[in-house]
Amino acid sequence: MPGPATDASTGPATLSDILMAAVDDHPHNVIRYADRAGHTDQTYADLLDTARRFLTGLRGHGLEPGDKVILLLDRPQEVVPLFWACVLGGFVPCVLTLPADRGRWPEHLAHAHGLLEPPLLVTNGTKAADLPPVPGLVTAYLDDLAADEPARDVHHATGDDLALLVLTSGSTGAAKAVMLTHANLNASMAAKNGHHNLTSADVSLNWITFDHVAALLECHLLPLFAGASQVHAEPATILDDPVEFLRLISRHRVTMTFTPNFLLALITKAITDAPITDDLDLSQLRHIVSGGEAIVRATAAAFLDLLEPHGLHRGALWPAFGMTETCAGCTYSHDFPRHDHGQEFANLGTAVDGLRIRVVDDTERPVAAGQVGHVQFAGPMITPGYYRNQDATAAAFTADGWLRSGDLGTLDDGRVTLAGRSKDSIIVNGVNYYSHELETALGRLDGVLSGSVAAVPIRPAGADTEQLAVFFATDVEDADEDALHRLIITVRNGAILHWGFRPALVLPIAEADIPRSSLGKIQRAQLRRRLDSGGFQARKSVIDQLVQRQFGGFSEPSGATETALAEIYGELFGLPFGEVSATAGFFDIGGTSLDIIRFKLALERRLGIPNVPATWLFTEPTVRGLAKLIDSGGPARTDEYDPLVTLQRTGDKTPLFCVHPGTGEVMLYVSLAKYFTNERPFHALRARGFNPGESFFATWDEMIDCYVTAIQAEQPHGPYAVAGYSYGGAVAFEIAKRLEAKGEHVGFVCVISQIPHIGTLMRGNYLEQATSLAAYLGLITAEQKLELRENLADMDRDKQDAGIIAAASKTRLAELDLDSDSFANWAALVYRLIELERDYRPTGSVETLTVLLETTPDHVKEPPMWSPDDVRAWDPHSRNAARYLDVTGEHDILLGPRYIETVQATLRTELDRALPTG
Repeated sequence: MPGPATDASTGPATLSDILMAAVDDHPHNVIRYADRAGHTDQTYADLLDTARRFLTGLRGHGLEPGDKVILLLDRPQEVVPLFWACVLGGFVPCVLTLPADRGRWPEHLAHAHGLLEPPLLVTNGTKAADLPPVPGLVTAYLDDLAADEPARDVHHATGDDLALLVLTSGSTGAAKAVMLTHANLNASMAAKNGHHNLTSADVSLNWITFDHVAALLECHLLPLFAGASQVHAEPATILDDPVEFLRLISRHRVTMTFTPNFLLALITKAITDAPITDDLDLSQLRHIVSGGEAIVRATAAAFLDLLEPHGLHRGALWPAFGMTETCAGCTYSHDFPRHDHGQEFANLGTAVDGLRIRVVDDTERPVAAGQVGHVQFAGPMITPGYYRNQDATAAAFTADGWLRSGDLGTLDDGRVTLAGRSKDSIIVNGVNYYSHELETALGRLDGVLSGSVAAVPIRPAGADTEQLAVFFATDVEDADEDALHRLIITVRNGAILHWGFRPALVLPIAEADIPRSSLGKIQRAQLRRRLDSGGFQARKSVIDQLVQRQFGGFSEPSGATETALAEIYGELFGLPFGEVSATAGFFDIGGTSLDIIRFKLALERRLGIPNVPATWLFTEPTVRGLAKLIDSGGPARTDEYDPLVTLQRTGDKTPLFCVHPGTGEVMLYVSLAKYFTNERPFHALRARGFNPGESFFATWDEMIDCYVTAIQAEQPHGPYAVAGYSYGGAVAFEIAKRLEAKGEHVGFVCVISQIPHIGTLMRGNYLEQATSLAAYLGLITAEQKLELRENLADMDRDKQDAGIIAAASKTRLAELDLDSDSFANWAALVYRLIELERDYRPTGSVETLTVLLETTPDHVKEPPMWSPDDVRAWDPHSRNAARYLDVTGEHDILLGPRYIETVQATLRTELDRALPTG
C-alpha cells in the first residue's frame, strides 16, 4: 500500500517555486561546471532562461503535462537545464545511465521505454549514434531542443503531482521507478536544511552522476533551496585522480559536499602513498556528507587525520543514511568520530524533521532500544511507491504505511546504526547490485548446478565497502582438481564480466550446504551468518590449498622487488599480502587487460619504474619471474622479434595458438585464455611493429613464415591447433597450410567470424583505418569518426594523427596507456596489416576446418558482419566437410563480456571433439 499522505505545507509548494525563489532572491549566485582545465558559470537567471528555451523545444515534440522524459546525458551542464525544462513544463524527468556492458543496452532501453508508457528520450548526437533501436521509442537531440524563444508560460503543478522518477540502481536487470512528488521533494529540502543550515553564502560540490539521488537532491536541489552556489564536476575528474576532489574544494571555496565512503579510502591511500604537494586550504569546508554505503570508522578517521593539517576540522565528516525512496539523505550524524569510538562502522545520526523511524522484529513489532531489527520509515518525504508496479509498492510498505528500508539496524536515543541488510542486494562503492541477476548468469555455466548459486554481500573487518562472496554447488568432484580449479576461475571471471569487479570469495560447496526455505528459495542471510561465524572455514581451507597446489604451492616472496610485487598483486586483486605467493600468476589470480594498466601505474608509483612493457607481464606473469626480469633490467637485449605471447601455460592437452585480429594486438584474448586454465596452454600471436625498433612486415608471406617459425619453436611437432578471430582467421588458415606442407598434422583449424575472400574488401585509406582504430578502442565515438574523416581528409598523415588525438577521450587514452606517438604507430601498423591482406586470395585446403559464425540477437539493429553464404565459401578449402557453428554475438564485441561465454564453450567443445586425446 502507499505510504502516508504527504504534507506540502512546509516550504515552497512545488519545485518551480524553489527555482523562481533562487532567481528572484539570488540572481547572481551560480552553478559552476568545473574540470581540471577551468570552469564555466551559469547564474540561476541564466539557468531559468536556458530551461525555458528547452521547454519550447520539448513542447514542439507534442509533450503535455504528465508525459515522461528520459534524460540520457552525461554532463551536468546538459542534465541540469533539461531537468528544469521538464519541471517547468509539468513533464516528469527520469535520468538514465546505461550499463557498462553495451550488450545490455537494448534490454535496458526497452524496459525504460515500456515502463514509462512511452517517454521521449533526450540525448546528444554522440550517444545517439551508438544506441540500439527500440521500436516506438522517440528520440530527440538536446542541441535541437534549444529554441530561440524561451517559453513564457509554465505549468502550475500541485504538491501531489509527480515531479520525478528515479530508477532503482538498475546496474543490470529491470529497474523499478521510484515516484517522488513535489510535496515529497519540498518537504525533504526543508527537513534537510534543518541539519545543513545552508545559506546563500555557501558553495556545494558534486561529482556523482545525476541518476543518483544524492547528486540531484543533496547537491543540486538543496543548495538551490538555500540560494547557495554550487559546483559540478564529472565523475572521471575525481575517479582518475581522487586528490582532485580536495583541489576542487580548495579552489572553489566549497563549504558542503557529498561522497560515499570508498572515495575517502581512495583519497587516504593516495595521500599515504604520495603526500600532498598542493597548497590546499580546506578550512572553509563545513561538512562532507558521506552516504550510499556504510562508513568505516577507521577509514574516515584516518581521512580526517591526514587532512587536519590542511585546515579540515575534526567534525567535518557527517555519516548519513538515505534511500531514493526517502528523497536521499534523511538521517545525519554531526558527532563523528567523537560518538563512534570502538565501533567498526559509524552510526548514522538522527532523523530530519518530520521523519519517523522505527525498528521492528519479523512480526512488525517494535524492538527494545539497541536491539537489532528491521529499520522502517514514515513521513512526508517518503515516496508514494513505484511507478506502475503495485506489487513492488505493496511489498515495500507495511500494512500501517511504514516504508521497509530493507536494512537491519538499531535505534538508540534516536540515533540509527545499521547492522546489515535483509534485502537481496549488494552495495559496492555506493552502487546496488541485485543478487539474483548474477546468480542467473552464473547458473548457466557448465559445471555449475542451475539454481544452486548464491551471491552474498560480506563485509570483512576493515573493508571500505561491501564485498561479494559467491557460493555454488557443482557436480565436479574435489578429486578432479584441475577441473574444479578451472570452474572456480570461470565463476570468478563470470562475475567480473557481469558486474565489473572481483568476488572476494568464490566457494564451491555441497548442494546440501545451501540453505533453502520451505519453498526452495536460497537463504543468503544464513550463508552469510555461517561464513561470518567460521562455519565455512574448513571448506575454504580445502579450496585455498587446492588453489595453492595449482599455483605450484605457496612460496614466500623474498627480496625487495618480490615483496613489492606481491603487495601490488594483493592490492589489485583484494588479497592480503600473506596470501600472495611468489608463484602467483597475474592472470591466474584474476588479472584482465585493464588491470595491466593499473599494474603499470602501481609499479611506477611503488618502484619508480616507468613504462614497463606489457610483454614482460605476459612473459613472466608470476611475482618471482617478473621480479627477476625487473631486477635484471628486462629480457636480454635482442633484435629478434618474437610474436608469441603466452596467456595461459597450464594443461596437458594440445596447445592452442590464436592469431591477432586486424588491430595486431592480442589483449582481446586475455579473458578467453582464462577458460583454458589447466586444460591446454593458450598462446597468442602478436603483430610485429609495436616495440621500438621493430619494422612492420613487408609481405604477407613474411608474416606467415614468421608465425609458423614461432609456433614450431614452442611446439616442434603436431598435432597442432590454430585459430584466428576476424583478420586472424585467414592468417590461421595459411599457418595451417604451411604446417601441413612441412608434413605436420594440424588437427584443428578454426576461423572466427571471417570470410575467405577478405582481400576483396580490404579497402580504405589511412585516415579511415586510423579513425576506425580510434573508435574500436573507445577513444572517439562513431559520430566523431565520421566527422574526423570529413574534416581531416585533405591533411597529411601527421596532422590526421594529431586531429584524432585532439578529439580522443583523455581518460580513455590514460586507461590504454597511449600517447600521440604510440597511437600513431599503432594506426600505421594497422594500415600496414590491411595493405598486406588486400591482395590475399585463399588457395589450397587444409584437412579440417571449423568456422564460428556470429548470429546477432534480435534486438541488434545491424545485420551480421558476414552472410552465411559468404562464410560457406570456405567449403572448397577443407578436405573434410567444413563445420559451421553459430555463436550468438556481434562481430566487433564477439570476444567481449556479453558473448564470451558462448564463444568459449563452443570453442572448447570443438577442440575436444577434434583432438579428443589431446
